[in-house]
Amino acid sequence: KPKAGEKNVLITSALPYVNNVPHLGNLIGSLLSADVFARYCRLRGYNTLAICGTDEYGTTTETKALEEGCTPQEICDKYYKLHCQIYDWFLIKFDYFGRTSTERQTQIAQDIFWKLYKRDYILKDKVEQLYCADCKRFLADRYVTGTCPDPKCKFHDAHGDQCDQCGKLINAIELIQPSCQICKNTPELKQSDHLFLDLPKLSEDIRLWFEKSSSKGFWTKTAKTITEAWLKEGLKPRCISRDLKWGTPVPLEGYTDK
Repeated sequence: KPKAGEKNVLITSALPYVNNVPHLGNLIGSLLSADVFARYCRLRGYNTLAICGTDEYGTTTETKALEEGCTPQEICDKYYKLHCQIYDWFLIKFDYFGRTSTERQTQIAQDIFWKLYKRDYILKDKVEQLYCADCKRFLADRYVTGTCPDPKCKFHDAHGDQCDQCGKLINAIELIQPSCQICKNTPELKQSDHLFLDLPKLSEDIRLWFEKSSSKGFWTKTAKTITEAWLKEGLKPRCISRDLKWGTPVPLEGYTDK
Protein backbone atom coordinates (compact mmCIF):
# COMPACT_ATOMS: atom_id res chain seq x y z
CA LYS A 1 0.00 0.00 0.00
CA PRO A 2 1.12 3.61 -0.56
CA LYS A 3 2.82 5.09 2.49
CA ALA A 4 2.49 8.74 3.42
CA GLY A 5 5.75 10.66 3.40
CA GLU A 6 7.55 8.03 1.30
CA LYS A 7 8.31 7.69 -2.39
CA ASN A 8 5.76 5.17 -3.69
CA VAL A 9 6.46 3.46 -7.02
CA LEU A 10 4.05 1.23 -8.97
CA ILE A 11 5.71 -0.76 -11.77
CA THR A 12 3.83 -2.68 -14.45
CA SER A 13 4.78 -4.17 -17.78
CA ALA A 14 2.92 -5.41 -20.86
CA LEU A 15 0.98 -8.56 -19.99
CA PRO A 16 2.44 -11.58 -21.83
CA TYR A 17 0.00 -13.67 -23.86
CA VAL A 18 -0.37 -17.10 -22.32
CA ASN A 19 -1.06 -19.08 -25.50
CA ASN A 20 2.60 -19.91 -26.13
CA VAL A 21 6.05 -20.30 -24.58
CA PRO A 22 7.64 -16.83 -24.09
CA HIS A 23 10.84 -16.11 -25.99
CA LEU A 24 13.78 -13.81 -25.23
CA GLY A 25 12.18 -10.92 -27.11
CA ASN A 26 9.17 -11.03 -24.76
CA LEU A 27 11.45 -11.02 -21.74
CA ILE A 28 13.74 -8.23 -22.91
CA GLY A 29 10.97 -6.09 -24.38
CA SER A 30 9.03 -5.57 -21.17
CA LEU A 31 9.51 -8.01 -18.29
CA LEU A 32 13.28 -7.77 -17.83
CA SER A 33 13.36 -3.97 -18.03
CA ALA A 34 10.55 -3.72 -15.46
CA ASP A 35 12.40 -6.10 -13.14
CA VAL A 36 15.67 -4.13 -13.45
CA PHE A 37 13.87 -0.89 -12.56
CA ALA A 38 12.06 -2.58 -9.65
CA ARG A 39 15.40 -3.80 -8.26
CA TYR A 40 16.81 -0.27 -8.54
CA CYS A 41 13.81 1.19 -6.68
CA ARG A 42 14.07 -1.36 -3.89
CA LEU A 43 17.81 -0.66 -3.51
CA ARG A 44 16.99 3.04 -3.16
CA GLY A 45 14.56 2.18 -0.37
CA TYR A 46 11.41 3.23 -2.27
CA ASN A 47 8.08 1.64 -1.34
CA THR A 48 7.87 -0.45 -4.51
CA LEU A 49 5.09 -2.61 -5.97
CA ALA A 50 5.87 -4.56 -9.17
CA ILE A 51 2.89 -6.34 -10.70
CA CYS A 52 2.20 -8.29 -13.88
CA GLY A 53 0.25 -11.31 -15.08
CA THR A 54 -0.74 -13.43 -18.04
CA ASP A 55 -3.18 -12.11 -20.68
CA GLU A 56 -5.46 -15.12 -21.11
CA TYR A 57 -8.61 -14.07 -22.95
CA GLY A 58 -9.19 -13.57 -26.66
CA THR A 59 -9.00 -15.07 -30.13
CA THR A 60 -5.39 -16.25 -29.93
CA THR A 61 -6.16 -18.46 -26.92
CA GLU A 62 -9.28 -19.91 -28.57
CA THR A 63 -7.27 -20.64 -31.73
CA LYS A 64 -4.49 -22.36 -29.75
CA ALA A 65 -7.06 -24.48 -27.90
CA LEU A 66 -8.53 -25.61 -31.21
CA GLU A 67 -5.05 -26.52 -32.47
CA GLU A 68 -4.25 -28.58 -29.36
CA GLY A 69 -7.72 -30.12 -29.04
CA CYS A 70 -8.50 -28.86 -25.53
CA THR A 71 -10.39 -26.06 -23.76
CA PRO A 72 -9.11 -22.46 -23.51
CA GLN A 73 -8.94 -22.88 -19.71
CA GLU A 74 -6.71 -25.94 -20.08
CA ILE A 75 -4.44 -24.01 -22.47
CA CYS A 76 -4.17 -21.12 -20.00
CA ASP A 77 -3.45 -23.40 -17.04
CA LYS A 78 -0.73 -25.19 -19.02
CA TYR A 79 1.05 -22.07 -20.26
CA TYR A 80 0.60 -20.04 -17.06
CA LYS A 81 2.66 -22.69 -15.27
CA LEU A 82 5.31 -22.59 -18.03
CA HIS A 83 5.48 -18.77 -17.90
CA CYS A 84 5.98 -18.79 -14.13
CA GLN A 85 8.73 -21.42 -14.38
CA ILE A 86 10.60 -19.43 -17.04
CA TYR A 87 10.39 -16.13 -15.13
CA ASP A 88 11.56 -17.87 -11.97
CA TRP A 89 14.52 -19.35 -13.88
CA PHE A 90 15.50 -15.85 -15.05
CA LEU A 91 15.08 -14.58 -11.46
CA ILE A 92 12.44 -12.06 -12.50
CA LYS A 93 10.56 -11.18 -9.33
CA PHE A 94 7.12 -9.61 -9.18
CA ASP A 95 5.37 -8.72 -5.96
CA TYR A 96 2.23 -10.09 -7.59
CA PHE A 97 1.90 -12.10 -10.83
CA GLY A 98 -1.75 -12.74 -11.64
CA ARG A 99 -4.07 -13.88 -14.41
CA THR A 100 -6.80 -12.08 -16.38
CA SER A 101 -9.12 -15.11 -16.11
CA THR A 102 -9.68 -14.89 -12.35
CA GLU A 103 -13.05 -14.10 -10.78
CA ARG A 104 -11.55 -11.01 -9.12
CA GLN A 105 -10.41 -9.69 -12.50
CA THR A 106 -13.92 -10.23 -13.88
CA GLN A 107 -15.43 -8.26 -10.98
CA ILE A 108 -13.05 -5.34 -11.58
CA ALA A 109 -13.64 -5.27 -15.36
CA GLN A 110 -17.43 -5.45 -14.98
CA ASP A 111 -17.36 -2.72 -12.32
CA ILE A 112 -15.50 -0.43 -14.76
CA PHE A 113 -18.07 -1.30 -17.44
CA TRP A 114 -21.05 -0.38 -15.20
CA LYS A 115 -19.45 2.90 -14.16
CA LEU A 116 -19.01 3.85 -17.82
CA TYR A 117 -22.51 2.66 -18.73
CA LYS A 118 -24.21 4.61 -15.93
CA ARG A 119 -22.35 7.76 -17.02
CA ASP A 120 -23.65 7.28 -20.59
CA TYR A 121 -20.22 6.56 -22.10
CA ILE A 122 -21.31 3.30 -23.77
CA LEU A 123 -22.90 3.28 -27.24
CA LYS A 124 -24.84 0.49 -28.97
CA ASP A 125 -24.34 -0.17 -32.67
CA LYS A 126 -24.27 -2.93 -35.27
CA VAL A 127 -21.17 -4.35 -36.96
CA GLU A 128 -21.03 -6.40 -40.15
CA GLN A 129 -19.05 -9.59 -39.57
CA LEU A 130 -18.46 -12.95 -41.20
CA TYR A 131 -20.63 -15.70 -39.73
CA CYS A 132 -20.09 -19.45 -40.16
CA ALA A 133 -23.43 -21.26 -40.28
CA ASP A 134 -21.74 -24.65 -39.84
CA CYS A 135 -19.79 -23.62 -36.71
CA LYS A 136 -22.72 -21.42 -35.58
CA ARG A 137 -20.45 -18.54 -34.63
CA PHE A 138 -19.22 -15.14 -35.76
CA LEU A 139 -15.65 -15.47 -36.91
CA ALA A 140 -12.86 -13.38 -35.38
CA ASP A 141 -10.37 -12.05 -37.94
CA ARG A 142 -7.82 -14.80 -37.32
CA TYR A 143 -10.48 -17.48 -37.97
CA VAL A 144 -10.83 -16.33 -41.60
CA THR A 145 -8.54 -16.72 -44.61
CA GLY A 146 -9.03 -15.78 -48.25
CA THR A 147 -7.51 -13.95 -51.18
CA CYS A 148 -5.94 -10.55 -50.44
CA PRO A 149 -8.19 -7.80 -51.86
CA ASP A 150 -5.20 -5.75 -53.06
CA PRO A 151 -5.13 -6.22 -56.87
CA LYS A 152 -1.32 -5.95 -56.84
CA CYS A 153 -1.02 -8.82 -54.36
CA LYS A 154 -3.92 -11.32 -54.49
CA PHE A 155 -2.14 -13.66 -52.06
CA HIS A 156 -4.43 -16.70 -51.70
CA ASP A 157 -3.84 -17.30 -47.95
CA ALA A 158 -4.32 -13.85 -46.39
CA HIS A 159 -5.71 -13.66 -42.85
CA GLY A 160 -8.77 -11.65 -41.88
CA ASP A 161 -6.72 -8.92 -40.21
CA GLN A 162 -3.57 -8.73 -42.35
CA CYS A 163 -1.98 -10.17 -45.47
CA ASP A 164 1.32 -11.80 -44.54
CA GLN A 165 2.64 -11.36 -48.09
CA CYS A 166 2.10 -7.65 -48.80
CA GLY A 167 1.64 -6.54 -45.17
CA LYS A 168 -1.63 -4.72 -45.91
CA LEU A 169 -4.08 -4.40 -43.00
CA ILE A 170 -7.39 -5.99 -43.97
CA ASN A 171 -11.00 -5.90 -42.83
CA ALA A 172 -12.13 -9.55 -42.89
CA ILE A 173 -15.23 -8.74 -44.94
CA GLU A 174 -12.96 -7.42 -47.74
CA LEU A 175 -11.36 -10.85 -48.34
CA ILE A 176 -12.09 -12.49 -51.69
CA GLN A 177 -13.51 -16.02 -51.37
CA PRO A 178 -13.24 -16.10 -47.55
CA SER A 179 -12.99 -19.44 -45.80
CA CYS A 180 -13.63 -20.45 -42.17
CA GLN A 181 -10.37 -21.69 -40.63
CA ILE A 182 -12.24 -24.15 -38.42
CA CYS A 183 -14.47 -26.05 -40.88
CA LYS A 184 -13.14 -24.66 -44.22
CA ASN A 185 -16.66 -23.69 -45.39
CA THR A 186 -17.62 -20.29 -46.83
CA PRO A 187 -18.95 -17.85 -44.18
CA GLU A 188 -21.77 -15.36 -44.81
CA LEU A 189 -22.00 -11.66 -44.04
CA LYS A 190 -24.20 -10.95 -41.02
CA GLN A 191 -24.85 -8.08 -38.62
CA SER A 192 -23.95 -8.37 -34.94
CA ASP A 193 -24.88 -6.05 -32.06
CA HIS A 194 -21.93 -4.55 -30.21
CA LEU A 195 -20.99 -2.00 -27.54
CA PHE A 196 -18.67 0.96 -28.09
CA LEU A 197 -16.81 3.33 -25.79
CA ASP A 198 -17.97 6.86 -26.65
CA LEU A 199 -14.53 8.44 -27.09
CA PRO A 200 -15.87 11.52 -28.98
CA LYS A 201 -17.79 12.52 -25.84
CA LEU A 202 -14.53 12.34 -23.85
CA SER A 203 -12.39 14.17 -26.44
CA GLU A 204 -12.12 17.52 -24.67
CA ASP A 205 -11.29 15.97 -21.28
CA ILE A 206 -8.70 13.72 -22.93
CA ARG A 207 -7.15 16.66 -24.81
CA LEU A 208 -6.80 18.74 -21.61
CA TRP A 209 -5.35 15.79 -19.70
CA PHE A 210 -2.91 15.05 -22.54
CA GLU A 211 -1.64 18.63 -22.68
CA LYS A 212 -1.00 18.65 -18.93
CA SER A 213 0.42 15.13 -18.68
CA SER A 214 2.73 15.34 -21.71
CA SER A 215 4.20 18.66 -20.57
CA LYS A 216 4.81 17.63 -16.95
CA GLY A 217 5.43 13.89 -17.44
CA PHE A 218 7.94 11.90 -19.47
CA TRP A 219 6.28 11.17 -22.81
CA THR A 220 8.30 9.96 -25.78
CA LYS A 221 8.20 12.02 -28.96
CA THR A 222 6.45 9.14 -30.76
CA ALA A 223 3.72 8.90 -28.11
CA LYS A 224 3.09 12.65 -28.30
CA THR A 225 2.97 12.67 -32.10
CA ILE A 226 0.53 9.76 -32.35
CA THR A 227 -1.77 11.16 -29.64
CA GLU A 228 -1.80 14.61 -31.25
CA ALA A 229 -2.65 13.05 -34.62
CA TRP A 230 -5.56 11.07 -33.14
CA LEU A 231 -6.95 14.14 -31.36
CA LYS A 232 -6.56 16.31 -34.47
CA GLU A 233 -8.36 13.76 -36.65
CA GLY A 234 -11.08 13.34 -34.02
CA LEU A 235 -11.54 10.38 -31.71
CA LYS A 236 -13.93 7.68 -32.90
CA PRO A 237 -16.12 5.24 -30.90
CA ARG A 238 -14.10 2.14 -29.96
CA CYS A 239 -15.75 -1.30 -29.98
CA ILE A 240 -15.23 -2.98 -26.60
CA SER A 241 -17.24 -6.18 -27.08
CA ARG A 242 -16.41 -9.35 -29.04
CA ASP A 243 -18.28 -12.40 -30.31
CA LEU A 244 -16.12 -14.77 -28.29
CA LYS A 245 -16.89 -17.53 -25.82
CA TRP A 246 -13.56 -17.09 -24.03
CA GLY A 247 -13.53 -13.64 -22.43
CA THR A 248 -14.87 -11.44 -19.63
CA PRO A 249 -18.69 -11.70 -19.91
CA VAL A 250 -20.54 -8.47 -20.73
CA PRO A 251 -23.02 -8.05 -17.83
CA LEU A 252 -25.60 -6.02 -19.80
CA GLU A 253 -28.86 -7.76 -20.74
CA GLY A 254 -29.02 -8.48 -24.45
CA TYR A 255 -25.23 -8.71 -24.65
CA THR A 256 -24.47 -11.51 -22.18
CA ASP A 257 -23.30 -13.77 -25.03
CA LYS A 258 -20.50 -11.26 -25.74
